[in-house]
Amino acid sequence: MQHSATAPTERRRINVSYLYFFGALGGILFGYDLGVISGVLLFINPLWHLDSFAQGVVGGSVAFGAIFGALYAGRITDRWGRRPAIVIASVVFVIGVAGCTFAPGFGVLVVGRFITGIAVGCSSATVPTYLSELAPTRARGRLSTLNQLMIVSGILIAYIIDWALSGAGSANWRIMFAIAAIPAVVLFVGLMFMPETPRWLVKAGREAEAREVLAQTHRNDDIDAELGSIREVIRLDSEQRGSLRDLISPWAKPALIVALILAVGQQFAGTNAVNLYAPTMFKQLGLATSGSLLASIIMGAVKLVFTAWVFLVVDRWGRKPLLLIGNVLMALALILLGACVLGLEKGTGTGIIALLLLCLYWVGYELGWGAVVWVMMAEIFPLRVRGIGMGVSSTVLWAATFAITFLFPVMSDHLGLAGSSFIFAGVSVVLFVLVRKFVPETKGRSLEEIEMDLRGRVGGTAQEAA
Repeated sequence: MQHSATAPTERRRINVSYLYFFGALGGILFGYDLGVISGVLLFINPLWHLDSFAQGVVGGSVAFGAIFGALYAGRITDRWGRRPAIVIASVVFVIGVAGCTFAPGFGVLVVGRFITGIAVGCSSATVPTYLSELAPTRARGRLSTLNQLMIVSGILIAYIIDWALSGAGSANWRIMFAIAAIPAVVLFVGLMFMPETPRWLVKAGREAEAREVLAQTHRNDDIDAELGSIREVIRLDSEQRGSLRDLISPWAKPALIVALILAVGQQFAGTNAVNLYAPTMFKQLGLATSGSLLASIIMGAVKLVFTAWVFLVVDRWGRKPLLLIGNVLMALALILLGACVLGLEKGTGTGIIALLLLCLYWVGYELGWGAVVWVMMAEIFPLRVRGIGMGVSSTVLWAATFAITFLFPVMSDHLGLAGSSFIFAGVSVVLFVLVRKFVPETKGRSLEEIEMDLRGRVGGTAQEAA
């Protein structure tokens, strides 16, 4: 009997790398779209005479669409599964990219980016959950970090393409957009050969399929124990799907508080203000258009290197230390950037100093608030509310992203780059305090252990909350 259970396992394990690669490929869509608009803005600003408000609308329209995508992602993932949600997101993304590529003017471009944002929001709420539920406990941090590694890879690819297409005229901004359809199509095709997560399958009463998936990702002696843990958590739940009421119940509220700190903090520390408007900032500080785009490529390479490093250390160092180290480096870089902008004249030298300081900022961000936020948000919610919890926290994250990307051009006009830098530095200091006080460590613990600890600390169960 034991032999018949393990034989298929040996045949199927060769698919593991394929499984995680396509699971994380949704991050490429997210990252490329974040990066490409920074170069596009340099061309469409003079072409369509965009003021700071219009730039904010173009920059923020993806985040505004992502609010709706993340909001409904929880319902889709809990009802239909994690994999179908990512499939839907890839199709919607292609539709949005087509609208951006062929946009005749400002209005259609905004609509296209809004549609793209719906797909980005849905995938950002679903891919981390998908990866964390597929990953064995011993490697969950590294494998979930793949999502962020794909995001920064997408950003770097977008920066390189923006720079490569910047020399032959403004019409190339349409090609910059069109290239985004490539990873979306690859993702759609790849997902046709991928499984659903074992936790969703067990919850849906499809345990035989869940065992097959666990055979792809776990050692043979881990499978029965993992299934037992999943069954025990489901047994404690009085319903098959969680609700918003469950999410604010005493046994789940601590997880929600941590997720909201992480979601709002990631954006209010200024990350997407830098992502979207870095070339524009470099140009304001004295670099030429080509030099501004090249500086962005250097930043993207720094992001990729340090995200890859987090991939190696997140399961050894832990999540919380990385968040705290990141806050210190981000605050230091932003304070020095503000002082640099105030104290130096605009020119190539100032632009290079700003580049070095922004690279330090990205070192701090990618060490902590890049990958770790998505890893922890996918880890801390109990199974019963994991889909809706990830949807709510991702919705809040995208609302914060919209606020920052929409308001930053206006902030920069009224407060200047220095004033904006000091504000973001202050946010990093506040986040350091909040992380120290509220955020738990989750490394080395299964998702079920995290949930059972949460229940134990509040002295209740799901049945009591329901």
